[in-house]
Amino acid sequence: MATLSRNRHSSPLSEIDPAIFALIGKEEERQRNNLELIASENIASRAVREAMMSVLTDKYAEGYPGRRYYGGCEVVDEVETLALDRVKELYGANFANVQVHSGAQANMAVYFAFLKPGDTLMAMNLAHGGHLTHGSPVNFSGQLYNIVPYGVRQDTEVIDYDEMERLAVENKPKMIVSGATAYSRQFDFARIRAICDKVGALHLCDMSHYSGLIAGGQYDSPLTHCDFVTSTTHKSIRGPRGGMILWNNDEYTKPINMSVFPGIQGGPLMHVIAAKAVCFGEALRPEFKVYQAQIKKNAQALSAAMIAEGFRICSGGTDSHLLLVDLQSFGVNGKIAQITLDEVNITTNKNSIPFDPEKPFITSGIRLGTPAVTTRGLTEAEMPVIAKLIGKALKGHDDEAMKAELKAEVIALCAKFPIHDWS
Repeated sequence: MATLSRNRHSSPLSEIDPAIFALIGKEEERQRNNLELIASENIASRAVREAMMSVLTDKYAEGYPGRRYYGGCEVVDEVETLALDRVKELYGANFANVQVHSGAQANMAVYFAFLKPGDTLMAMNLAHGGHLTHGSPVNFSGQLYNIVPYGVRQDTEVIDYDEMERLAVENKPKMIVSGATAYSRQFDFARIRAICDKVGALHLCDMSHYSGLIAGGQYDSPLTHCDFVTSTTHKSIRGPRGGMILWNNDEYTKPINMSVFPGIQGGPLMHVIAAKAVCFGEALRPEFKVYQAQIKKNAQALSAAMIAEGFRICSGGTDSHLLLVDLQSFGVNGKIAQITLDEVNITTNKNSIPFDPEKPFITSGIRLGTPAVTTRGLTEAEMPVIAKLIGKALKGHDDEAMKAELKAEVIALCAKFPIHDWS
């Protein structure tokens, strides 16, 4: 029986669990044949995925390099140190934590280190492009802290910094958060720093969406204007699903590291940290800057092409990898648009627009992003094609024959830009 057990332990997934093996195959097929336009998704490299499926998944390593609670950590200490060295070089940071499991936990760790329940936190209104962990009432952040949201002007749909300053002076927040999930324009980090200094607040930037662009020099860096910077590692930076925290003041090192472990989580995921190290190494290469420049060019080209198709783009365009599309003139809501586009193999997400008359589960908009299609090799030349496909699909959302034709066109376009590295 022991021999049989050992044999099964080394058997491939296709034999041990054919149901999961088949579902993974279905997802591979979906990704190959779909245009991925969700701004928070990307296609990780084969090297990143190889690191994630390595034997490092077996190693428990509570603590930090050189200060672990378990033996046998000499190798994973080197892995984590390499990840730390690379991410600090990439962003010009003095200190980093790469153990946080997600962007949400990165924000949680900073909040728990420097805020107490009931403290006032200012962050971007979720309805204007903010994130759940920036104070949503259904999230821990909105339940633990007194949230004062700032937002965009109704006429320009760009952040109203004068109103932000007024709110800060009036409410005296202990921390102001910059960064968003559905705001396409450049944040004025220097202006926010000045507001923080005026009212004695800490400045946290959640750069999750912009981290790849920042690493590639296509979006202003927040590092010199912030006390702390948090991020995911799987969006525009194209790594594994996970998080990180960066800072420059050594006084913050102990509170942040203790807030992560043992504060909010136990052992780090060493296979994921290895994949983060691979991702940071890839981002340090010259070709990564070319890739990030193309992401931004594609987003701006897609924005212009969507406008040409009759769509309104919130704030009039984009300075980043994403754009927010107002669908009201097309007579469809975000929910219908997302479902319709799924049916023609274009993956998007419904999204509220500023001052949206629809409920959050319906929305008046969709959010589009270019990181994944840029990874596949699409350029500005293909963005008008994508815009036309979206326009046709939404205008004919009740026409099943048309949707079948559009689906075939999308599959053909995807075949011209195959994803090669899964095998």
